[in-house]
Amino acid sequence: MPWTTQSTRTAYENPWIRVREDQVVRPDGAPGIYGVVEMRWPSVFVVALTDADEVVLVTQHRYATGAVSTEVPAGATDGEDPLVAARRELLEETGLRADEWVRVGGMDALNGVAKAPEHVFVARGLTGFPPGPESSSSDGAVLGRQGSASSADQAEEGISRVEALPFGQVLGMVADGTIRDGETIAALALAGLWLGRFA
Repeated sequence: MPWTTQSTRTAYENPWIRVREDQVVRPDGAPGIYGVVEMRWPSVFVVALTDADEVVLVTQHRYATGAVSTEVPAGATDGEDPLVAARRELLEETGLRADEWVRVGGMDALNGVAKAPEHVFVARGLTGFPPGPESSSSDGAVLGRQGSASSADQAEEGISRVEALPFGQVLGMVADGTIRDGETIAALALAGLWLGRFA
């Protein structure tokens, strides 16, 4: 027996999220309440791969957890087509553009408490270099300071580092707990399945 919504009210909202509280009948027939966080727009996650099969990662401080987090570039679509938003997020967060884009899947974040649809893209054929404060590749070479993205974009997001690491090493960072962001882990899994890395 599915959940039945009897009434709903908005408990809080801002330009990015809406929190609603529903009076419900649970699957067992008992009454209850259910709180749901609705994202205003779907999100996009970009697994950007260099020609050397490295994954581009950003490191930033996450206010909600109070922790520094290493993640793939990501953000809200803000009403844009998901591919347009993915291109924008990659440029804003890393200073990179990509010639090849493939949507490799979608997911729903925290679906027990949230309505938060997400799109995952693999981006290849990268050009441009991150303009941020600290940027490197796995061989230790500085990626550069060229590109169209403004360091103000990275500062706004709290991004302190942009780096490119081998795909296998990134999976190791998931395994050892260095990468803890759930959406990044899921995005890497979808990309890895599409690339045939887990066969």
